[in-house]
Amino acid sequence: MAYQAPVDQIAFILNRIVSFPELSGTARFAEATAETMTAVLAEAGKLATEVIAPANRAGDLTPARLENGKLRSSPGYAQAFRALAEGGWIGIAADPEHGGMGLPQALNMAVNEMIASGCLALQLNPLLTQGQIEALEHHGSDELKALYLPKLISGEWSGTMNLTEPQAGSDVGALTTKAERAEDGSYRVTGQKIFITWGDSDVTENVCHLVLARLPDGAAGTRGISLFMVPKFIPDEAGRPGIANDLRVVSLEHKLGIHGSPTCVMSFEGAKGWLVGEEHKGMAAMFTMMNAARLGVGVQGVAQAEAALQQAVAYAAERVQMGPIIRHPDVRRMLAESRAEVFAARAICLGCAVALDMARATGSEEWAARATFLTPIAKAHGTDVGIRVADTAVQVHGGMGYIEETGAAQYLRDVRITAIYEGTNGIQAMDLVGRKLADGGAAAMALLDEVLDGAKAAQSAEPELANQLWQAAETLREATQELLEQDMPDRFAGAVPYLAAFARVLGAHYHLRAATGGGSKALARLYITRILPQFAADLVAARAGLADLEALDDAVLLGQMAG
Repeated sequence: MAYQAPVDQIAFILNRIVSFPELSGTARFAEATAETMTAVLAEAGKLATEVIAPANRAGDLTPARLENGKLRSSPGYAQAFRALAEGGWIGIAADPEHGGMGLPQALNMAVNEMIASGCLALQLNPLLTQGQIEALEHHGSDELKALYLPKLISGEWSGTMNLTEPQAGSDVGALTTKAERAEDGSYRVTGQKIFITWGDSDVTENVCHLVLARLPDGAAGTRGISLFMVPKFIPDEAGRPGIANDLRVVSLEHKLGIHGSPTCVMSFEGAKGWLVGEEHKGMAAMFTMMNAARLGVGVQGVAQAEAALQQAVAYAAERVQMGPIIRHPDVRRMLAESRAEVFAARAICLGCAVALDMARATGSEEWAARATFLTPIAKAHGTDVGIRVADTAVQVHGGMGYIEETGAAQYLRDVRITAIYEGTNGIQAMDLVGRKLADGGAAAMALLDEVLDGAKAAQSAEPELANQLWQAAETLREATQELLEQDMPDRFAGAVPYLAAFARVLGAHYHLRAATGGGSKALARLYITRILPQFAADLVAARAGLADLEALDDAVLLGQMAG
């Protein structure tokens, strides 16, 4: 079955579950009306279904490649990308001053989901460009904004982020890329970066690299890092791509999945660049891009889960073994649990996006705290669900799922990276229990208060489900209080299961809201009955601390079972 954009499901969550209509009541997003939302989702869904999705399989079978130092994209990518750019979809949330639509991130994320379901490897290009647009809007000089933003928003140029080096992955402060000041006010950047997504392109006329590097007087660690705009082609006086900059693609990485996305080893050899933000404060500017990308990556997980699940359901309906296998209890369990997981993860991501929008529109500290708290949950849980559902979809196909010709395995291979890039899910969880609980748990408790209020409101309509959710939220509140009393190493040891527990409770909250608001009561019951209870086991692990992990010496981990 070909992918069909789930426009109605997304619209239901935006309208009924995560309070998107509130946005149109703000001055900033007054144009984000129900009619606008409906039109945008319909057109984006058509694009994803009819134009983007057909390029997906070709990208997997015919990866991007280097020929004599030039990047050659997968078949169909240039045409699909051009349709995406010409429709204005890259700049949907960008500032209208530079050609964007100025619509909410919530709508942007809904569109991004459908595009990523269609072809994740291609969607990575506009996702990173959108992050670069946001970084420049917040931190770029007026000159950089005027030159780069219109081109990035239109899709004529694309953007990348260059952080990782062979010795500096999550420890960004260990980077060795250097920058030197030039007499003309620009800088010269020298060093090598790895894992640079869409580091080169033949679907855009210029590639704009945001590169982290250290000036000679930069302090050690992350405090001494600066951020530079380093284009592939240096713009001429008319703002067109001019002479080639001193940078090159050394090689392309050979990856498990997302074959159509060229992941490059980049070499900067005294390349000309321009400062973004202030000297030695590059991480602040880069984090703007990374935070935008983290929510986007969570959405990618949901996107791949949706596409994989659609194919699995279609296969189960057609495959006959003592009747269609969709009627077999265990197959039905796999499909039903997957659908419930996708709904919950999508609601968490879109709820995070609405919080970001409300914070920007109102200046509310409460909305900002909510968005900040939800971001690592959306990224980690969305991608965990993506992997889980794509893996289950292979299982539904049985032996045919292991055969590449069915395409089921591609979703699992493609989505696997999402739990790793833009900060591994372990890092997201440590961020949640570290920085995000640094407010004494205020943001966490505010969310749990909302869950408890929701359970109370649903008591008369769905007493059994409401009671289960109430108890889960109270237990999670107690566990959060205990976590706040732990030393940070103990918190980190239980961070991943704590994030999972919080996500399950939020998912149940959104399902209960759907059940009392016109959604599927049966799906909510399944989630709360079968999936929510797993949070209790998560909290046991979250509370365990570090001691049992430290008790295992390295010899035991190596399989040397002495003692």
